[in-house]
Amino acid sequence: MNIFIMILMAMFMMGYFLMDSPNQKVQQQETQYAITQSDLRTIAQCATAMHNAQINGTEFQDGCVTQNGIESHFICLNDDFKITNCDANKKSKEIFRYIVTITAPIDVQKYNNMMEILEEYYADSSAFGLLQDNAIMAGGTTNKKIVPDAIAEKLNLQNGQLVYLTHYETPDTLLPQARQISENIVCPTGTIKTFRFGRWQCVAHNTKTDCGGDMIWDSGQQQCVPDESRKPLCASNQNAVIVDDIWECVSPFDEKTCPNNMVARLNYNTLEWECVEEPDSIKDTTKCSNLVSGGVYGKFGTTLRLPQTSCTECEKAITDPETCVTKCVPDVTKLENANCYPDASTQCSGPTRAIYFGFPSREYIANTDAVTNIAVPLDNNHSQNRKFNCMDCGTGVIDTEKSVYPFVAICK
Repeated sequence: MNIFIMILMAMFMMGYFLMDSPNQKVQQQETQYAITQSDLRTIAQCATAMHNAQINGTEFQDGCVTQNGIESHFICLNDDFKITNCDANKKSKEIFRYIVTITAPIDVQKYNNMMEILEEYYADSSAFGLLQDNAIMAGGTTNKKIVPDAIAEKLNLQNGQLVYLTHYETPDTLLPQARQISENIVCPTGTIKTFRFGRWQCVAHNTKTDCGGDMIWDSGQQQCVPDESRKPLCASNQNAVIVDDIWECVSPFDEKTCPNNMVARLNYNTLEWECVEEPDSIKDTTKCSNLVSGGVYGKFGTTLRLPQTSCTECEKAITDPETCVTKCVPDVTKLENANCYPDASTQCSGPTRAIYFGFPSREYIANTDAVTNIAVPLDNNHSQNRKFNCMDCGTGVIDTEKSVYPFVAICK
């Protein structure tokens, strides 16, 4: 009997050792810190590039400027430290000239991360740092650069903004400056060649300006536009149109003759014209004189681009009573609708599968209260079809902390 108990104890100890052994554990790499540092370093680089462009009298245009709310201003103060005209006669009164570049405020929880960036990359920039109570906290130094109250008030400065402050003198004669542009470079696979911050660089594809579906980022218009290279070849009786950011071949819209007091309207689901009551004949029961909806207007028989505000049968329209603007949001009551989700929702459940909605754009996401402050992915793994879909993680599992049923589903 004692021998049997000793064998059981030996087996128990061996199993405990194997389960708790470091060699049996899968090492998990924490990448969130690296992602945060990379994003913050991009903000600092963009701000310094904008500031240097103002100093050199050149124009800096990059997507990072609008994404991070970066602005650069010329501001002048008189000897009373009040805002004055920079063209005032310098001999009659002392003029203090400044170039001030600011960013949008960063999250308070990222202050320490930004100070690490400043200390590592901008230790010599005493006038570039994080704003705290009208003082610029620079990296690598205990000194604080005080921002004049007039400048802080004019620019409505807030804690958490990156501020670059340069005090300069206007020379009597303008000296020509030659811009040095580095030679062309060959970038490795997975990166793209981009002229940024005054030189050619190999940078990874900027996911913040990625466009879903068959759209491509236009840096000139600062928005996603249809990618003509993906335009399909359609049949002779069809036309290629963008529907929910995807190229589709559709038949020409037939002319529709409607009876009196009715007008033709395009049905988004069937892409066919249907007769509805004329809007002018419907009594307005709200305080809005007219509702700004997603109506499609144009000559019958032409190809029209469907606006995002045309709600599908998987969505419901919500009208703001103050602005009278109608917006589309997902309708969870249509989850069992075969046109919104072909299978039973119970079949897409468990630790490896979950339901999600195909959000088409960031503007659409901003209108949906259910995903406020939630990081909703817009990538190739998630459809942007404005319907309910099933995310299958395969051998992985659903990240329950980042997923919100039935709107967002993210695999670990």
